[in-house]
Amino acid sequence: MFLKHRKESKELLLFRHLFFRNALSSKDKYYYRNLESGYAGELIFDEWLKPITSKLIFLSDLTFEINNSHFQIDSLLISPERIYLIDVKNHEGDYYIGGNKWYTSAKKEIKNPLIQLQRTASLLRQLFQYHKINYYFEASLVFVNLEFYLYEAPMNSPIIFPTQRNRFINKLDTEAGGLRLKHRDFKLAEKLLSLHLTDSPYSRIPVFEYEQIEKGVICQSCKSILTEQVTTKIMTCSNCGFAEGIEQAVLRSTEEYALLFPDKKITTAAIYDWCRIVASKRVLQETLAKNYKLIGHGKSSYYIKSL
Repeated sequence: MFLKHRKESKELLLFRHLFFRNALSSKDKYYYRNLESGYAGELIFDEWLKPITSKLIFLSDLTFEINNSHFQIDSLLISPERIYLIDVKNHEGDYYIGGNKWYTSAKKEIKNPLIQLQRTASLLRQLFQYHKINYYFEASLVFVNLEFYLYEAPMNSPIIFPTQRNRFINKLDTEAGGLRLKHRDFKLAEKLLSLHLTDSPYSRIPVFEYEQIEKGVICQSCKSILTEQVTTKIMTCSNCGFAEGIEQAVLRSTEEYALLFPDKKITTAAIYDWCRIVASKRVLQETLAKNYKLIGHGKSSYYIKSL
């Protein structure tokens, strides 16, 4: 069962919004695409696990700190017998190992993911020792992309390739066997969730200014930026024809604004300038008043999210 579901990180959402509003540098675009690829790979892995969801406890996207060192875990699987530490990779293309180093087919060196896995396993072991958690765990590096191939892979390494998916899932299923999850397993999951850091120190926030970002509403379908003012209750994308209610479009864009500019207040004037598509400020004001809580009166008033 999934006790901590996977969702897009704040970092990924920020980069995604800025990407579609053409506010990222070439370097940031490359970083963003890696974020999207990593998240897509993790979702693929979650799909792998669906046949055995009743036998294990699944925790996703965990961040811990121990001995002044932070570390992240893509997936942690708790069974009655042991814990599985999983590092998911969505690499595509041909790679090879030379000595202790990993390279792309173009001979570009990349970070050795096995060394990263060893570091994570070591820190998790220290965390368990500090909190007197007595569980055996097994660490695996899981590649999910069928277009990935690794030459010179060591035979006894903890690597799971896409073609080994069924064997890997069957192994988890068999090792869980007829054993049922115990109270101590759920207590462990609760303990780990309590140690999880919600604000990851690894998050990278790009530098951007309000003025440099393209304004308008992003089409939910084709991601075009829509700026033509609308007087009806339905907004239709001029690029792909996708139709969406104005209220829903405004609320989506307001959430986006709040994420990108947490220090700015949500006001009618601010959202009017941000969305650009709503012809009537009164309609915009009614939409915000219906879905947010109004603070203050007159020109100094603003909105906050209702609890």
